[in-house]
Amino acid sequence: MSEGLTARTVSITGFDGDEIEAYLAVPDDGATARGSVVVIHHMPGYDSSSKEIVRKFAANGYAALMPNLYYREAPGASPDDAAATARANGGVPDERLVGDVAGAAEYLRGLENSNGKVGVIGYCSGGRQSFLAACSLDLDAAVDCYGAFILSTPPEGMPLKARPIGNLARDLSCPLLGLFGADDKFPTPEETAELSKVLDEHSKPHEFHTYEGAGHAFFSVDRTAYRPEAANDGWQKIWDFYGRYLAS
Repeated sequence: MSEGLTARTVSITGFDGDEIEAYLAVPDDGATARGSVVVIHHMPGYDSSSKEIVRKFAANGYAALMPNLYYREAPGASPDDAAATARANGGVPDERLVGDVAGAAEYLRGLENSNGKVGVIGYCSGGRQSFLAACSLDLDAAVDCYGAFILSTPPEGMPLKARPIGNLARDLSCPLLGLFGADDKFPTPEETAELSKVLDEHSKPHEFHTYEGAGHAFFSVDRTAYRPEAANDGWQKIWDFYGRYLAS
């Protein structure tokens, strides 16, 4: 782990040629070749805790980039206001998400020290979107942190509008790591077990881990849902997983 990194806001080309804001962090270690990670933020948005995750990847040797998925709805707005606008619209359309992640991956591959390998990780709604991106784009590794509604639709009254995307499992382009809480209701352990079964049917490499005593958002250090033991073990599994598939 390196303490030296550079982080800044950049502009990338996303879906339909739109220029959107993104947060980039890269190590200051002088490496000639490194893997990269597209970070998909949670539904609360492009906030300080999500940017901290981007910097965490850079501190561990990866170039990391997080597109602001809500930039079009509220450019220049606070993360809370932008997230409220996005929730009112039912979240981010799937096609637009894929286009924005594709633009982020292209940006990362174009960095001077890129080894050409790009992974993706997402939390909450971003977990579903990580799976979606990995089934829609040519990526090298994907991590789903408690992403719901891959096999089901959100219940009535929930702001997120999402269709099931389990049928895309046949197109998964890379190994998938799933990290879930046993006490989570979205997704439940039964749903993640069913997704694992679907992936097995398509012979798609994946490893799922479910933590007892943890619910949704157990990685979130600024929430009461935070579970240090589960989060620490989850991070170690992420480092091991990306080390296998994104290292030079």
